[in-house]
Amino acid sequence: MQKRFVLIALCVMLFAVFAKAAVIQDTVSTSGIEFSPAPAAQQTTGTTDSSSGRATNVAAKVNKAEQKVSDKQNSHQAKQTLWAIFGAGFLGGLAALFMPCIFPMLPLTVSYFTKKAQSKSKAIRTAIFYGLSIIAIYVVLGLLITIVFGADALNSLATNGVFNMAFFLLLVVFAASFLGAFEITLPNSWVNKMDEKSDKSGFAGIFFMAATLSLVSFSCTGPIIGTLLVQAAVSGALLGPAVGMFGFSLALAIPFTLFATFPSLLQAMPKSGGWLNSVKVVLGFLELALALKFLSNVDLAYHWHWFDREVFLVLWIVIFALMGFYLLGKLRFSHDSELPYISVPRLFLAIIVLSFTTYMIPGLWGAPLKSISAFLPPQATQDFDLYTASLSGSSASTATQTDTVTRKYAKLFDKPAGQNPFFDYQQGLAYARAMHKPVMIDFTGHACVNCRKMEANVWTDKAVLPVIRDEYVLIQLYVDDKTELPAAEQYTSKFSGKLVRTIGALNSDIQASRFNSNSQPFYVLMDPSTEQPLAEPQGADYDAQSYLKYLNSGLTAFKSKAK
Repeated sequence: MQKRFVLIALCVMLFAVFAKAAVIQDTVSTSGIEFSPAPAAQQTTGTTDSSSGRATNVAAKVNKAEQKVSDKQNSHQAKQTLWAIFGAGFLGGLAALFMPCIFPMLPLTVSYFTKKAQSKSKAIRTAIFYGLSIIAIYVVLGLLITIVFGADALNSLATNGVFNMAFFLLLVVFAASFLGAFEITLPNSWVNKMDEKSDKSGFAGIFFMAATLSLVSFSCTGPIIGTLLVQAAVSGALLGPAVGMFGFSLALAIPFTLFATFPSLLQAMPKSGGWLNSVKVVLGFLELALALKFLSNVDLAYHWHWFDREVFLVLWIVIFALMGFYLLGKLRFSHDSELPYISVPRLFLAIIVLSFTTYMIPGLWGAPLKSISAFLPPQATQDFDLYTASLSGSSASTATQTDTVTRKYAKLFDKPAGQNPFFDYQQGLAYARAMHKPVMIDFTGHACVNCRKMEANVWTDKAVLPVIRDEYVLIQLYVDDKTELPAAEQYTSKFSGKLVRTIGALNSDIQASRFNSNSQPFYVLMDPSTEQPLAEPQGADYDAQSYLKYLNSGLTAFKSKAK
C-alpha cells in the first residue's frame, strides 16, 4: 500500500517539473533569427573626426562583445530549457506508466515476450526493439508538431491570445477526463488495424504491438502528452516537442526492457487496483491548476482585468484544498473504489497538499508568496494589498516622492511592487537626461514567468529595491502587449522588415535591433545621453546580492563618465 501511494507523489513532482519548464521557457531565444550589430550611437557635436572614428571603433567592439555574450546566454538558456522539457517528459512517462490503461499491460506484455521467445537473449532483444519502437513513435509525433506549426509559429504561441485560450480549454478538458467525466479515446478502427498488423512475425509485428499500445492507452496518456506538448510548444525551443516526447517514451520503454531482462522483478510490483485511479484524479487536479496560467496570460496581454491575482489565488486554494480532501478520502468520484482506511504515505501527501493550500491564503491580502510568484498575476492586480505599501514608505528619496510625471501607458501596465517605471522608451530616456540619472531598461512580458519571479523575489529585496527606485530611471518595455499603436506611430521595421503595429512589437523591435536579443527578462543598464550600455546586459539572476552587484557596476560606470 505504501508503494502505491508514493506514486501519487510522482504526480506532484510532475507538476513541479512542468512548472520549472514554464519558468525557464521565457529565456529562450527565437530560433532562425540572425541579429545584426546595433548601430553606434551618434556622436555629440564638437568632436573631431579622429575621436569620432575611435568612438565608432569602441562602439563596434562593444556591440561585438554583446553579440558573443548574447549568443552564449541564449545557447546556455536553450540547453536549460531542453533539459527541463526532457525532465518533464520523463516524469510524465513515469506517471503514465502507473495509469489504469498501461500498468496492467506491463506484466502481460513482458510475459508474452518471455514465453514466445525461444531463449532469454531473444526475449531481451524483442523487448529492446519494442521499447525503441515506442520511442520512435512518440519522437516522430513531437517532430510532426514542429513540422506542422513551424519554428516561428511555435515561438509565437507563448503570447498568442487565441492559442493560450485554446490551451486553457484543452487542459480543462484533459482535467475533466482524468477526473472521470469521460474518456478521450481514438477511433476503434485505428486500434483494430494496428492490432491486426501486430500479428505479423518478426520486428514488424513488434513495432505494431508498440503502436497498438500507444493507441489503446491514449485515454490515459493523451492528457499527459497534450500537456507536455503544450508546454514544449510554448517554450520557444525548436526541438522542444521532440525532446519532450523522447523523455516521455523513454520512461515508458525502460520498464518493458528491464522486466524482460529480469522477469523476477515483476513480483515486487504492486498489484493493479483502485489506487491507479487515484493517480489519475491527482493528475486531473494538477492539470486544472496548470490550465489557469494560460488563462492568466491572455487576460494580462489583452488587459481584460477579469483574472486578477486574488481570483487566481482563490481558484488555486480551492483546487488544492479539494485535492487534499480527496487524498483523505473525503471526496469520491463515480469510478473510485471505496477507501477503507488512509495509509500513512497518503496521509503525508495530504498534509503536504493542505499545507501548501494554507500557505497561499495570506496571498489574498497581498502576501508575496515568493515560492509561486512566477505563476501569479502581478502584485499590482491585487485589489486589497497590505504588502506593497510596506515597501515604499519613508525610505523613498525626496526626488522619488515628488515625481509627478505622468507615465505614458501607465493605465495599461501594472507597476512592480515599490517601483514607478516608465513604459515608453523615449519618454523614459528624456526623463533620465533631465534628472541626470542612468537608465535601467527591463524588457519583459505579460506571459514571462521569470519576469514575475524577478520582480517579486529580487526587486523587493531591501537592498535592491532602493537602488532601482532611487538611483535609476526604470523603463519597462513589454514585448508581448497587444495594444495597437496610433496609426501615425506604426512603421515598418528596418531590422525585420515587418509592420510594427502594437506596443509589444515596438518594444520587441527595440530589443532585437539595438541589443541583439529577444529573450525576457533582459536588463540593460544604459547611459541616456549616449544610449550605450554601462555594463553587459543580462537576464534573470535570482541571487539578490549578485544582482545588486550588477546594478552597482552600472552606477559606478555612469559616475565615472560624469567626472
